[in-house]
Amino acid sequence: MTTRRVNMRSAIASAAVMVALVWSAPSAHHSFAMYDQKKVVTLTGAITQFVPQANHAAIHFILFAPDHKSLAKGPDGKYVEWAVEMVGVAQLAKQDVTSKTYGPGTVFSVHLNPLRGGSNFGARIGTMARCPIDAATKKPKLPEPGKHCDSVPGHTLSGGTTF
Repeated sequence: MTTRRVNMRSAIASAAVMVALVWSAPSAHHSFAMYDQKKVVTLTGAITQFVPQANHAAIHFILFAPDHKSLAKGPDGKYVEWAVEMVGVAQLAKQDVTSKTYGPGTVFSVHLNPLRGGSNFGARIGTMARCPIDAATKKPKLPEPGKHCDSVPGHTLSGGTTF
């Protein structure tokens, strides 16, 4: 075999390996072992940021106080912030979850598996419920204490038919 053929085969093999590496990188996926999948928490809050990403979008929000009349504050006096990880934006768009439908100020309720380490972050489970906007005041209609957006007449469900 000539040196030219060996070099050509080596170049083709190297190119194939590079293509395989580049192709596999975007499809890499992390494990959900970091979430406590035996624990489900249901939270209601006001969105501060929708973070669109191809693999896993996220919503950052401030939790409502138990009376649902104000936003929750921790012992340090700062608002209690949470974030929820979800599927990618293409899948979310099919569920009508976009930066417009779940933008800043939107009040919603979500079921999630929290992080095992105790941080205020979780992985979404099932359907989300969005509280409606009062036509007269242009403010969200809030659920009664102890309830969530699915209990408010006129709510919208995203990602399923039951909350």
